[in-house]
Amino acid sequence: METAPQAVRPKHTGQKKLFDNPVLEKLTHTHIAVPITMFVLFSAGLLYYALTYSQLPILLIGLLFVVGLLLFTLVEYLVHRYVFHMEPNSPRKAKMQYTIHGVHHEYPKDKTRLAMPPLMSALLALFLLWLTTSLMGEYAYAFLPGFVMGYSGYLFVHYITHAYPPPDNFFRILWVNHSVHHYKSQNKAFGVSSPLWDYVFGTLP
Repeated sequence: METAPQAVRPKHTGQKKLFDNPVLEKLTHTHIAVPITMFVLFSAGLLYYALTYSQLPILLIGLLFVVGLLLFTLVEYLVHRYVFHMEPNSPRKAKMQYTIHGVHHEYPKDKTRLAMPPLMSALLALFLLWLTTSLMGEYAYAFLPGFVMGYSGYLFVHYITHAYPPPDNFFRILWVNHSVHHYKSQNKAFGVSSPLWDYVFGTLP
């Protein structure tokens, strides 16, 4: 694996080779439609189960869905700020940080690395299902669809901010914020799908 550079400047073309092993290298790339489709179908299946087979009232299902959606925006913010932008205070940490996120800052236009590959996406979905059902029981079948749809929305917004010019609609502010994060200050605008938590925690550009 490549060693992590201490500082990177965004490159508008090309992509980075992360692994010498061709199988591992292939697994770091995916088309954005694949994970989005996987998570939308996963969410729809869970929601159908909650509506059809659980004992949860419809209003409670809707409330838990919204809670899951909102909680995802907080998780997105915290993971982006404290995991993806962890302080690389050791060579091992620096290499890990570069592999999981630094490479994206160096090659922000690499469309094949804007989401986790299908295998990792499937493992993440199964882990979230195990975790939420262990903690919440059948409530998870209403909560997790909202959380997962939040993640799908994040993937969609993240992709369009990198793949397309700024639109003339409500997505424009998200596009501008994420551009500030990439090209002006990596310590600002950690929220991709929502500016809510940047406002709350004082990191809004």
